[in-house]
Amino acid sequence: MSYSTVKRLSLLALLVVAGCSSQQEKKLPERRPADVKAQITQLLPAKVSDRAGWSNDIFAAFSSQKIDASASNICSVIAVADQESTFNADASVPGLPKIAWGEIDRRAGKLHIPSFLVRTALRIKSPNGESYTERLDKVRSEKELSAIFDDFINMVPMGQTLFGNLNPIHTGGPMQVSIAFAEAHADGYPYPGDGTIRQEVFSRRGGVWFGTRHLLGYPANYSQPLYRFADFNAGWYASRNAAFQAAVARLSGIKLALDGDLIQYGSDAAGSTELAVRSLHLGMSNSAIRSALEKGETLAFEKSDLWQEVFARADKNAGKRQPREMLPGIKLESPKITRNLTTAWFAQRVNSRYQSCMARAK
Repeated sequence: MSYSTVKRLSLLALLVVAGCSSQQEKKLPERRPADVKAQITQLLPAKVSDRAGWSNDIFAAFSSQKIDASASNICSVIAVADQESTFNADASVPGLPKIAWGEIDRRAGKLHIPSFLVRTALRIKSPNGESYTERLDKVRSEKELSAIFDDFINMVPMGQTLFGNLNPIHTGGPMQVSIAFAEAHADGYPYPGDGTIRQEVFSRRGGVWFGTRHLLGYPANYSQPLYRFADFNAGWYASRNAAFQAAVARLSGIKLALDGDLIQYGSDAAGSTELAVRSLHLGMSNSAIRSALEKGETLAFEKSDLWQEVFARADKNAGKRQPREMLPGIKLESPKITRNLTTAWFAQRVNSRYQSCMARAK
């Protein structure tokens, strides 16, 4: 075979390889909104009544946040909404009047305000014509209770004393999103601003939008959605950070709460995890350690020298690669919770619903 023939064949081979490469790099065509909505509708549990309404709100959350509407992501949102509200955007909470009165009495006691003064103040008429006492005695949902507290804070002098601007309802809506999270991540919210972010969270559209952002709106290197479900309950990267704490505890011999909190947020004082890291003598200054730990709510923490060194030592010490993810060991605390529940329990419950949804996808 002549040199020129070989050269032509080589060039042809390169062109074929280049053509295959360019074809691989081509993006798949975007799916039509109608097709995505149809898939969401198909994946919803059979018990959901307003299927079109839920599908539209879930689609809007994915579309406006530019989140891939994969079956896994859709099922993740569906699983959390199912666990938190069984697809009831304004679900009733058993015993809510008792919970509400308990919170009021607790706050009054903390401020040394006699109970009878509080009860007297609450007998006045609220904006809807009923007394606050009457409304509290028959309140059925967190949305109603939040509205009562907002009215009370704004209308009654004692309301400012008892609650200031702090409505004690901290989570709400069909995905039980933190109000504080929603207020801090409202950029890009696509719906008209008719009310406050708090009020939007209690709506179906707002609860789904902010819930989707909390669940999927951050990059994470998890091997399965189970750990995102735990993060949804405990905070972004809690599952990753709990694994880091476990590695530090193993190396230092210091028992740590595997809660995902690497520093004492809101304080300059070193917490137990930070002190345990210092005891490892990694050749890093205290300020460098603190600076790295402050990245604990971002993906960048995994690129830090501290992360790399701790896991290099932990892997060597154990003779095998140590987990980079684990379910945080956090007990769930809330007046609504009457059982001994944990973040791991929550994540596993959501995961079972996720698996059921993925079975429907197949």
